[in-house]
Amino acid sequence: MDDKGSVGKISVSSDSVSTLNSEDFVLVSRLGDETPSSTNNGSDDEKTGLKIVGNGSEQQLQRELEDVLMDPSVADAGPGSEAAMDSLSGGDHGLLPSMPSPVAPGSDPLSAPPPNPVSPIPDEDSVVFSQLTYLGCASVNAPRSEVEALRMMSILRGQCQVPLDVTLSVPGVSEGTVRLLDPNTSTEIANYPIYKILFCVRGHDGTTESDCFAFTESHYNAEIFRIHVFRCQIREAVSRILYSFATAFRRSAKKALLSSQQAAPLTPDSDLFTFTVSLEIKEDDGKGTFSAVAKDKDKQSFKLRAGMDKKIVIYVQQTSNKELAIERCFGLLLSPGKNVKNSDMHLLDLESMGKSSDGKSYIITGSWNPNTPQFQAVNEETPKDKFMYMTTAVDLVITEVEEPVRFLLETRVRVCSPNDRLFWPFSKRNYTETFYLKLRQERKSPASDTLYEVVSLESETEREKRKTTASPGILSTGPGSTVPSPPEDDEEEDNDEPLLSGSGDVSKECAEKILETWGDLLSKWHMNLSVRPRQLPALVRSGIPEALRGEVWQLLAGCHNNDHQVEEYRTLITKESPQDSAITRDINRTFPAHDYFKDTGGDGQDSLYKICKAYSVYDEEIGYCQGQSFLAAVLLLHMPEEQAFSVLVKIMFDYGLRDLFKQNFEDLHCKFFQLERLMQEYIPDLYNHFLNVGLEAHMYASQWFLTLFTAKFPLYMVFHIIDLLLCEGISVIFNVALALLKTSKDDLIQTDFEGALKFFRVPVPKRYRSEENAKKLMELACSMKISQKKLKKFEKEYHTIREQQEQQEAPIERYEFCYH
Repeated sequence: MDDKGSVGKISVSSDSVSTLNSEDFVLVSRLGDETPSSTNNGSDDEKTGLKIVGNGSEQQLQRELEDVLMDPSVADAGPGSEAAMDSLSGGDHGLLPSMPSPVAPGSDPLSAPPPNPVSPIPDEDSVVFSQLTYLGCASVNAPRSEVEALRMMSILRGQCQVPLDVTLSVPGVSEGTVRLLDPNTSTEIANYPIYKILFCVRGHDGTTESDCFAFTESHYNAEIFRIHVFRCQIREAVSRILYSFATAFRRSAKKALLSSQQAAPLTPDSDLFTFTVSLEIKEDDGKGTFSAVAKDKDKQSFKLRAGMDKKIVIYVQQTSNKELAIERCFGLLLSPGKNVKNSDMHLLDLESMGKSSDGKSYIITGSWNPNTPQFQAVNEETPKDKFMYMTTAVDLVITEVEEPVRFLLETRVRVCSPNDRLFWPFSKRNYTETFYLKLRQERKSPASDTLYEVVSLESETEREKRKTTASPGILSTGPGSTVPSPPEDDEEEDNDEPLLSGSGDVSKECAEKILETWGDLLSKWHMNLSVRPRQLPALVRSGIPEALRGEVWQLLAGCHNNDHQVEEYRTLITKESPQDSAITRDINRTFPAHDYFKDTGGDGQDSLYKICKAYSVYDEEIGYCQGQSFLAAVLLLHMPEEQAFSVLVKIMFDYGLRDLFKQNFEDLHCKFFQLERLMQEYIPDLYNHFLNVGLEAHMYASQWFLTLFTAKFPLYMVFHIIDLLLCEGISVIFNVALALLKTSKDDLIQTDFEGALKFFRVPVPKRYRSEENAKKLMELACSMKISQKKLKKFEKEYHTIREQQEQQEAPIERYEFCYH
């Protein structure tokens, strides 16, 4: 695997890969074994090039180690981790401020001084870790592949006969250097600048490598990569070491930002700093990952399942004034109820803290065990249509602010049965509050750093309550109150601006009787997944309930047992795609109207990039096709990226979508011919009008077939089309196309060539922003009976005509593709 050209494009999924990436500056935690077990099953070929420290005296071993580390034939790997947050092993040289730690009280072997009284004195702020063993290094081609890193870790751990005791010094800034030191003499054995370290990984829990960690670095001007493997005598040190690496990766960006800002005295008008703080709750989905929980009908209450392990994710973003860097989170707390006292708050296990891929937000993640007695109140089912309150707090150390700052969020929750069906929410899953932090500037001396004292901290909700109390006639309109959603889109149809892809919200509300019907069907279906229930097609034609689409789509596509493809996907994303530039270009233009995909570098775009890249490597014949990203985005809105990739593969191969791109689009042209023959039969007057003005099917229907209507039409309609496609096959595209043409016939007959093209581009998609219009269209599409025999007949006609024609032009030159 060689991914040198693409590693910068792969960002780590916060729930599926336990890695620490120096380009992402994000530390994430492992949620179960999601890569192949790191046992030593390497062949002799795999062992080639490994550098193992040989036998001899300790001084000789040090010399051999230094020779190995400088050998250009050895190279790299990748990391993973859980984050620790308290003071770090062997001495703390100023990396973290002295703050209360969320770690349980008691003696901590990691914070004890190293056995040898001689402590190394690095030339920079650093954290020093003792009681480590260096196991050796090896060359790797994929410096950010967790699978490759764990494989090399297993080999080195199993074959190292004479390990070397070392002390590790990790700098507090990424301008610094990681150093290996002799634990007895503090002599430096080797060093690696942080900027050359690409990736860190830890061994999986439950394996012999659980006490190991490794990092990869670029050597000799990044021409080769090396992995260095270590074992910790104290297993808990592994997560702390990786947390220190994460801190080093982050801090340089902060320091650069702070140094570029002048600490000018605040004016009376500039003492207010605004922050937006968002809360996301994730829940164990039973498949080794955690997924964001849904909101209830009012879009304000989190819907939790009793007894399920959970995670709390807090996003903090400063939105006004001089930027203040967040140095550390030293507490993530939770309590049932509202208006709770400080003593009622209970500490969660802090897993990670890092920055979002766009650098705008800080992300703090903690684990929540619902079975803990103090959380029992939010682990018992609430009566139907009732809810309760829950309070979450995050304590942050902010650079230049003298005291910690606590952001407090009060949210509604409703606890349901653990047997309630899980679905993958895609919008409005966060609760967001705005906070106003008022600071007073202090200076102890002209040369000292600027320090601020907290004057007040007020949420938007508190501010609005205060205003309402003072003036009862004033209505609350702040972000903390219930704000009505903006109108879906009320531009007139004659507006020249086309509808942005990804437009339209889709409600998850569904009549209880319909959900019960689907629940009964799914229960029976799960008893025999190889046979579709008899009543399934009739139910699908009415539309699958949005809450169940993720599950039903996977069952319809036959992806209920796709563990092999999930593992294959995780390998594919580490490989380089020859179409990387085309994929990157299209990602930014896919579903710009949807919150999940609109942010450059955000989670949505990152997952979308990885799926498109993986498919381009998986299907070498077709590779990446323009427009493929729209279909992948629709799938991502309903399921995790591994499952979305599996369903995409099924649609391309088993449903015949990839055939449209083969042999100079020959099959696509056949579809155009079939559509025109169907028009001739079902809508003859419109067919004749198009014939008169010279409008051919390829001029308006290319997107319909190649993107399955996902590129321009509102999501309510798009999702229903995918329902039908997965149930009945790709021929349903003809039904939808004919229904669109039939309902637009009166308008289209009045147009000329240019007018018709514009009508297809702008008014037609906008017409179906209305859920009622979209329902009527889909009902018409489902009522049109187009026999497969007739389609086969038209297909035979097409090939007969093609055989009679000379090759006058390449089919690809007959039309333009225009998806954006």
